[in-house]
Amino acid sequence: MPTDTTRNAPDIAVILPCYNEGLTIGDVVRRFRETLPGARIYVFDNNSNDNTAIMARLAGATVVRERRQGKGHVVRRMFADIDADIYIMADGDGTYAPEDAPQLVTTLLSERVDMAVGIRSGVKDDAGRTGHAFGNRVFNGIYRYLFGADFSDILSGYRAFTRRFVKSFPAISHGFEIETEMSVHASQLKLPVAEVELDYGRRPEGSTSKLSTFRDGLKILMMFARLMKETQPFRFFTVIAGMLLAASIFFMIPPVYEYLTTGLVDRVPTWVGAIGILILSLLTFVTGLILDSVAAGRVEQMRMAYLAQPPLRGESRASGTPATGRRGAPKGVSTATKTKRKKKAESAA
Repeated sequence: MPTDTTRNAPDIAVILPCYNEGLTIGDVVRRFRETLPGARIYVFDNNSNDNTAIMARLAGATVVRERRQGKGHVVRRMFADIDADIYIMADGDGTYAPEDAPQLVTTLLSERVDMAVGIRSGVKDDAGRTGHAFGNRVFNGIYRYLFGADFSDILSGYRAFTRRFVKSFPAISHGFEIETEMSVHASQLKLPVAEVELDYGRRPEGSTSKLSTFRDGLKILMMFARLMKETQPFRFFTVIAGMLLAASIFFMIPPVYEYLTTGLVDRVPTWVGAIGILILSLLTFVTGLILDSVAAGRVEQMRMAYLAQPPLRGESRASGTPATGRRGAPKGVSTATKTKRKKKAESAA
């Protein structure tokens, strides 16, 4: 018979996106099962051509196949399909220690945040990761400049989330830039977040990284530009308008100088082109103003979607008050039902 502690424990789902991780996924699943005995473990196989799915099933995980290639597609499917109070996302390559998962969950509950990120303390220990470590520093610096200093490791794949975060996250990315989108989503809505420094392990012999330093780095840079356009359109288009204005002034200088010295303008095409660029600069600036209002409305909608989810971070369970179900409905008899029963009792008396 379940005890009160077991009955009141949050429902935890471990979600593992995988592509050709047959060498490591079995051990990762077993260690998560030992560390979090009550958690449900899901492995989302992204078209692996090795024995990833078989090894995951043998280790006790529920395997789901996602045919659209890319980590972003997998995360979108995971967040849409899985219902839980707390979600733990990690990689199937064994670089993130399952034994650290309780620390992420404890941080999520004790600090009452919506996302706890495991900072990778050993990412530079492996000489093979030198390029990745340098890119990580660059991307984190760009992120702090564009979106704020909420995170020090935006590319970490070891994270714990509340249901509130998961069900309000739009997930529009396709590949490894999905972690960047998660961080921007939290910064944009000013969600409570926390970071926990964890060891970052090495891949075992024979296991290779799916991350391409240059290709995926370029995708992340493009994601930065896209998210800046979507979340800070006034800033984005003002930069473009400023560059166009500078170009317009540059082309205007020769005709204006010629007119002031000779009273004539022989470079008519240059003057017309400069005026055209100036008009385009003004239109770009106005576009930024209009889209800034649209972006503000989009943030309000996302905020309402976030607030529509119950704030289940363990406080109601810890205090002994009635727990909230996954769908937001209180478990047990509702307040309205109790009121109706009370009125019937009074009328009968």
